[in-house]
Amino acid sequence: MAALATGGPAQQQQSARATTSFQRKGPDGGGGGGRLAVLPGTRPSVRHGQLLLSSGVPSLDYVLGGGLAVGTLLLIEEDVYGIYSNLLFKHFLSEGIVCGHHLFVASDKEEPADIVKELPSPLLSTAVNEIEEEATAVKSKQDSQESMRIAWRYQNIPKLEVTQAACSKFGHYFDLSKTMAPELIQNIKWYGFPLLEEKALYPDIKSCNMADGYTRLLHSIQKVIHQQGFDGSTPQKKQRNILRIGIQSIGSVLWGDDICSTENPQNIHSLTKFMYALRGLLRTSLSACIITIPAHLIQNKAIMERVTNLSDTVVGLESFIGSERETNPLYKDYHGLIHIRQIPRLNSLSCDVSDTKDLAFRLKRKLFIIEVRFFPVYIQFCMKDEILS
Repeated sequence: MAALATGGPAQQQQSARATTSFQRKGPDGGGGGGRLAVLPGTRPSVRHGQLLLSSGVPSLDYVLGGGLAVGTLLLIEEDVYGIYSNLLFKHFLSEGIVCGHHLFVASDKEEPADIVKELPSPLLSTAVNEIEEEATAVKSKQDSQESMRIAWRYQNIPKLEVTQAACSKFGHYFDLSKTMAPELIQNIKWYGFPLLEEKALYPDIKSCNMADGYTRLLHSIQKVIHQQGFDGSTPQKKQRNILRIGIQSIGSVLWGDDICSTENPQNIHSLTKFMYALRGLLRTSLSACIITIPAHLIQNKAIMERVTNLSDTVVGLESFIGSERETNPLYKDYHGLIHIRQIPRLNSLSCDVSDTKDLAFRLKRKLFIIEVRFFPVYIQFCMKDEILS
């Protein structure tokens, strides 16, 4: 039983202060790091208190519980041809440019400068409003038609929709037919990691029992975090900002790893050591990372399980290209499936996930959106043919 406070009001107030660690957060960021709430392009989660940023696809943010937490890692399992995983990768970086965040771009086969130049352009609010109105009209028409076709046992199942309007106050939308204006790119700082050039500049760097590409990449990320003021463990004099890290096709042969070419690689723990060290850097810095990985090429499934465990959020993409579903009339409007493999538990024992897992991806007017509706079997990922042109 809790002890009762005795004495006058002054004594009770002094006793309360002695038994609680609560401090009011002032506008200057006092009381335990209140400054994090005013970083550009972020918002605090109302459920677990973590600082969130957008993945670049607002409807995906909703499915993942509101966005990506600062200091976490999003792992994307690439589709066979890497088309759709590359889209999510570019949306993540484009969102950073619009929000004024700093970027760190690493790729095994593309120049970082070329990736930044080809990022999609943000949509105007007027264009988004027009698409929302049309989508609402089409949706109401489809609901009236489906109510006559759907089986009776499914009619009372609640439906949840993730639309542009549902997430309109957080995140931006991008036109995949246009590239980012050079003026927007010039307003932010970005850092590139060209793998081939780094090998020539630092040929004698110590590998630390990791592939040479992983070691160089880890040192480069660590250098940017510590020298550019993203280290959250040390006080910074200048205004803080967010660092968005994007790494393409980790685990491929070009990184110096052989996990995609043999079931028994020479250094089986090379990738997991890199992921472990990277996660430690993210946890102590104002940064967030997206990594794409060719999971379908990794022959040793135990390696992929370890990589998944070392990630926070894991999303898998499965393309219909070259499969039987590509010619199946039931999937004529879709191009693949998306699987939510893992969602982090942040300051809680349960995942912050939506009530449904039936997701349909659509590219309408070159706008990448997610619609959540009821499909009896699959979590569906749909896109129009314009994305392949």
